[in-house]
Amino acid sequence: MGVRRYVSVTALGPPQQSKIRVAAGRRTGSNSARSFISRREEAATSAQPDGVSRAKRRRGVGDLVKGGTPVVGLTAYTAPIANLLDPHVDFLLVGDSVGMVVYGFGSTLPVTVDMMIAHGAAVMRSSSRALVVVDMPFGSYQESREQAFRTAARILAETGCAAVKLEGGAEMADTVRFLTERGIPVMGHVGLMPQSVNAAGGFKVQGRDRQQAERVSADAAAIAGAGAFSLVIEGTIEPVARAITEAVPVPTIGIGASPMCDGQILVIDDVLGLFTQFKPRFVRRHAELAPLIAAAVETYAEDVRARHFPGPEHCFGMK
Repeated sequence: MGVRRYVSVTALGPPQQSKIRVAAGRRTGSNSARSFISRREEAATSAQPDGVSRAKRRRGVGDLVKGGTPVVGLTAYTAPIANLLDPHVDFLLVGDSVGMVVYGFGSTLPVTVDMMIAHGAAVMRSSSRALVVVDMPFGSYQESREQAFRTAARILAETGCAAVKLEGGAEMADTVRFLTERGIPVMGHVGLMPQSVNAAGGFKVQGRDRQQAERVSADAAAIAGAGAFSLVIEGTIEPVARAITEAVPVPTIGIGASPMCDGQILVIDDVLGLFTQFKPRFVRRHAELAPLIAAAVETYAEDVRARHFPGPEHCFGMK
């Protein structure tokens, strides 16, 4: 979820001081994951030629820090887009939202591991600076800890990405701990969880009543305590997302959450104005490319039909 689209998102209320308290999560399993991460990053740094700056090397999970300059994330699914985004972001998420954005599915549920690996490998090949995280799709990790490990290990091995992301709260904490203890960096995802859209009854903003707020807060504490290196908070009311950010020891990445999260992420098609059927409340479009593309294609079609293209300069002749 990667991050997903919503048919409608209820307006979030104004930022308020939250009274929701988040229990401190246990850090069991985090030491082994962090030591593994440190070894990987140390090896990557030592392998760099002399004089290569930190800014030019591939970012690792340790570069997503809490309380510093906000972390910038975007989704990427293809090589050309990854190449364009790479110099400007801290991390690229190959989200299972690819199923909706690229394949036209109505949800993320039909996405397969093979699809995620294909797109993850493309993004890795076409980027050199950003941390790359790949979503674990629905049904590829929920059955057991062992299934989750096999899926995550395959994704890391076949794409070269640095980490995987999975959705789930307290019920997935044991799985997150199992993965991090075995050297697999995990980005968590709480709040609105699109892979659970059927059970949740749709894409609904989370935390609007005290029971929901306490559940999301407990989920965040559990996943952070299990060793996740960061945490996506999606579709959650601002006071709850803010309180979670203040309480957990790992960076939080917001999407429809709070400006006080440690970073933000959006679907790239929403940022560029390529998706025009609707615009989620939490999206700010930084371009409107859809009409530009439509106009360019219209001009191309007119040129072909009028035999204005191709011209002599586009044709090959004899030597």
